[in-house]
Amino acid sequence: MDELNKVKEELERTKFELGILYEISNAMYTTLKLDEILYIILTGVTAHIGLGFNRAMLFLVNEKEGIIEGRMAIGPDSGEDANRIWTQIEDEKTNLEDLISVYKTSNAALESEFNRQVRSIRLPLREHSGGLLAMAVLDGMQLHLNEEKIHSYPNDPVLQILNSRELVIIPLKSKEKVNGLILADNFITHEPISKEDIRMLVMLANQAGLAIENSQLYEKTVIDARSDYLTGLWNHGYFQFLLQSELDKAKATKKPLSVLMLDIDDFKVYNDVLGHQVGDRVLKELSTLLKNQCRTMDFICRYGGEEIAVILPRTEKKEAFLIAERLRNDIATYPFVKEEILPQKKLTVSMGLSSFPEDGQAASELVAASDKNLYLAKHKGKNNTCC
Repeated sequence: MDELNKVKEELERTKFELGILYEISNAMYTTLKLDEILYIILTGVTAHIGLGFNRAMLFLVNEKEGIIEGRMAIGPDSGEDANRIWTQIEDEKTNLEDLISVYKTSNAALESEFNRQVRSIRLPLREHSGGLLAMAVLDGMQLHLNEEKIHSYPNDPVLQILNSRELVIIPLKSKEKVNGLILADNFITHEPISKEDIRMLVMLANQAGLAIENSQLYEKTVIDARSDYLTGLWNHGYFQFLLQSELDKAKATKKPLSVLMLDIDDFKVYNDVLGHQVGDRVLKELSTLLKNQCRTMDFICRYGGEEIAVILPRTEKKEAFLIAERLRNDIATYPFVKEEILPQKKLTVSMGLSSFPEDGQAASELVAASDKNLYLAKHKGKNNTCC
C-alpha cells in the first residue's frame, strides 16, 4: 500500500510539473518580442505557481562584442519587499497568466534596484575574466553552487552583487549553442535547491533557448527590412514611420521635436571623378561618424542619395541648432577618403532644420521646412546650417 501511495504521489508531482512547463512554454510562443519572452521565462521561474524560486536573472551572449550581458531580473529587493509582493499575490489569487499579463500593462515588476543591477552587468566571454558566467557559457554545463562552493569564488563579480548562499546557473541552448544563462536562488527563504528544482529549470531552459533564438532571428529580420543596405542607417520608409510616431508622442506630451536634414556638399565630384565605389565608402564613413556622434535617443536615417535625416526627439530649435553645428564641425574636421579632390579640399555638409510646433503640425510640413532650409544653406555658400 505504501508503495502504491508513493507511485501515486510521484504521478501527481509529474503531472503538476508537466502542467507548469506546458503553461510557460505556451506563453513563450505567443510572442516574438524578446523582452516579453524574457519576462515570461523569469516569471515562470519565480512564480509561486511556477518553479517558485525567490529571484531569477537572465543573461544573453553577445557574440558580436564577445560579452555576456545582463538583460532582465525578477525578484524582491529585500525581505520586506518579498513579503509585500507574496502577500498581494496570495490575497488576489494571482495565477501565472495574470502575472505574465502585467508586463503588457505595466513595467512595475522591472523597476526594482535588483533589475537595474543585473542589467548593468557586462562581462567578457573569457573564462578567467568572465568568472562563473563565462565558464557556464563556454562549458555549456549547469552549475549548482551551495554555500561551501560559493566561498571558493570570493572575487566573482556576479556573486559579489547577488550575495547568495546557494545559486544555480543553467545555460540556455539552441542547436547545441549556448545563447544565454538563467541564474536562480532563494536568497529570502533560504530553501535548499533540490535536484527536482534543477531538473525542472533545465527542462524550462531547453524551451527558453529555442524561444530566444526565434525571437532574435525575427528581430534581425525586422531590423534588416527597416535598414538601408549600404549605410546601416534606417531607410526612408522607416524614417516616415519614426517621424510620425515621434510627432504623435510630442503632441501627446506637449514636448518639442526637431528634424535635421543634411546633404553632402559637392558629392557629385566623388562619383564623377573616383566612381561610385568611393562615393559609397564616403557615405559609410559619414554614417558611422553620425552614429557615433549623435545621442542615443536620436534616429539617423538615409533619406535618399547623399541626403541624411536625423530625428531629434524632445529637442527644441535652439538646442537642435547647437547639435547641428556640432555635427557639422565634426564632419568638416574628419579626414574622409580622397576629400582633397573636392573644391574646398575637405568634405562638408549643408544642413536644414525644422521644429515642432513652430514649423508645422504634420510630418510632411516638418520635412518640407527642413528641405527648404537645406536649400537655403546650399544657396548661402554651403557648409552651414539654416533654420
